[in-house]
Amino acid sequence: MSLDLPKGGVLVGLGADVIEVERIRGVLERQGERFLARVFTEEEKAYCFGMKHPHKHLAARFAAKEAVSKCFTTGIGAELGWKSVSVYHGPRHQPLVRLDEKGQALLKEVGATGVILTLSHTDTVAMAVAALVRS
Repeated sequence: MSLDLPKGGVLVGLGADVIEVERIRGVLERQGERFLARVFTEEEKAYCFGMKHPHKHLAARFAAKEAVSKCFTTGIGAELGWKSVSVYHGPRHQPLVRLDEKGQALLKEVGATGVILTLSHTDTVAMAVAALVRS
C-alpha cells in the first residue's frame, strides 16, 4: 500500500479548536434542523447521521470549521461562512477539506494552495487542527 501524504511546503496558517460534544448535542436538541442547515453541508450531515453517535462527528466537523477559520484569521462570519468549509473523507478515511468560493478566494488571497486537517473525538470532547500550506 502506498501512502499518499499531503505534499510538504510552507506553512501559511495554523488553527485549532476544541469543543465539548455535549454542547453540540444540546444545540442539536434545541434547534434541530435549523442548526444543521445553518452549519453543515448535506454531505456532512449524511456522513454524521450514518454513524452510531452523530453528535460526536458533528462536533468534530464544527471544530474543523472553527480551526480552518482560525487559519485564515477571519473567524466565521462575512468572509468565511459555516458551510464555506466542508469536511469529507479521502480513500484511507482521512479527513479532507472542501472550500466553497469564499474559501477558495481566501486561500488564494493568503497565498496558500491547500488545507491539511486532522480530527479527533472522545465521548466528551472533539478537536480539530488545520493548516494552510503552500506547496
